[in-house]
Amino acid sequence: MSRGRRFDAEPKLNVKKVFAVIIAIAVIIMFVFIIKGVLTKGDDKGKISSQSYFAAYHENKWGVIDANGNFVIDPSYQEMVVVPNPKADVFLCTYDVNYETGEYKTKALNSKSEQLFEQYDQIEAIQNKDEANTLWYEDNVLKVQKEGKYGMINLSGKEVVAPDYDELTAVSGIKNAYLVKKDNHYGIVDGEGKVILAPTYLSITNLGKDNKSGYIVKADNEKQGIVDYSAKQVVEIKYDGIEKVYGNDYYVVTQGGKQKLIKKDGTDVLTTGFDTITAILTSQENAIIFTKGGKYGVMKVTGEVIIPAQYEDIKPAKTGTVIAKKDGKYGVIDLTQTEKIPFTYQSITYQDKADIYVAENEQFESTIYNRDFEEKVKGMLLEFNIEKGYLKMIIGDGTKYYNFQFEEKKDTEILPNNTLYLQKKDGKFGFVDKNGKTVIEHIYDDATEQNAYGYAGIKKDGKWGSIDSKGNVVQEPTYSLDEYLSVDFIGRWHLGMDMNMNYYTQE
Repeated sequence: MSRGRRFDAEPKLNVKKVFAVIIAIAVIIMFVFIIKGVLTKGDDKGKISSQSYFAAYHENKWGVIDANGNFVIDPSYQEMVVVPNPKADVFLCTYDVNYETGEYKTKALNSKSEQLFEQYDQIEAIQNKDEANTLWYEDNVLKVQKEGKYGMINLSGKEVVAPDYDELTAVSGIKNAYLVKKDNHYGIVDGEGKVILAPTYLSITNLGKDNKSGYIVKADNEKQGIVDYSAKQVVEIKYDGIEKVYGNDYYVVTQGGKQKLIKKDGTDVLTTGFDTITAILTSQENAIIFTKGGKYGVMKVTGEVIIPAQYEDIKPAKTGTVIAKKDGKYGVIDLTQTEKIPFTYQSITYQDKADIYVAENEQFESTIYNRDFEEKVKGMLLEFNIEKGYLKMIIGDGTKYYNFQFEEKKDTEILPNNTLYLQKKDGKFGFVDKNGKTVIEHIYDDATEQNAYGYAGIKKDGKWGSIDSKGNVVQEPTYSLDEYLSVDFIGRWHLGMDMNMNYYTQE
């Protein structure tokens, strides 16, 4: 399959791929937020629509379809047509690509194929990536170029950053923060055009995981420090390096070739007893996770070692506990090294917003523990939805939903807007209505829940197809999708293999 070459690259999860899908949950969650996003009000250009739009790949060309699977932009482009916001009537097309020189042209179209924002030489979506290299597009602004300089507009065409900069990119992993370059120096602006940091630094990197955590900056003398969101200096710009490790007003810096822990006023707190500092436990213990001789331990900021450096890994968890690894397996211990969760798992994550632990074995089966380290649910975790507060799991022969208090919930409670509900009976899948009445007989080998657009996937004899919200077969099962990370349909179109690209195809 030939796809766009310039790209870095609620679906049904194939169980054998579930580990990779868990990694991709962030993409799905972000997709939900994008769908619900509200842009600045403006004229008809880029207006929020009751319709939804998706990139589509058909017969080696790219176009756009709507939520009914109808073409909005005919598939006529060699490169992927970017839909920066599925609810906005703005599509970015790349054409006249010279693959030898890397030169290309861009334009923005709406669903009437009318060209938008023609006063600019180039118009592009702003790509961003998280720590797992999952790609997304900023969903309320676009990068524009005019006479060799870059700026930003919103999806209604309002200019929020004048095209005065030599470069404009997203701050990696951070929403609503954009790195701009002018006269070989960098600054930060936000999506409303506010200058957060003037372009006076040799480099800028984010300290934390949001745009309020501050930034590590490098001055002309090659020294580094930290400034906050209001451009106020937090840590003096005098260090050789600064790690993305902070908490409780402590920071990890490098000076004279040696790491050390300092207070924000520059006072040394810890300078010896460790090789590296990997985390600060933001709790009443005022402790750090450190390494020494290739092993991990925990030390108070006074220098008192409370967990010797004897573990293969240690990661922060809830107050008073850490996730540790020994003999190749993960468990949870408190700061007296009392075992709270046994060292029998391939991985353990602490979900702080839900205050629960998810422990996974080699078969990708998950055991969910509550805040008191009690085993509550065991099975195959399919979805962890922070926004709506539920877990979706395969347990035994069926799928079950639980809230974060581990109360079992009906699918009609979790998915109140659905018209059809997936049901398994005698080893086969079918669909029932809200009252439990059978709408589609239990004849399928596998199936997906109905998605937000009313479609569900159905599998028979190793092939996938789709049904609509009334249970009508839209696409007979003809697609081989067993190697796909997830299965989802818009009409006859199925989700493409590369989830980062978020496109639909009939290939």
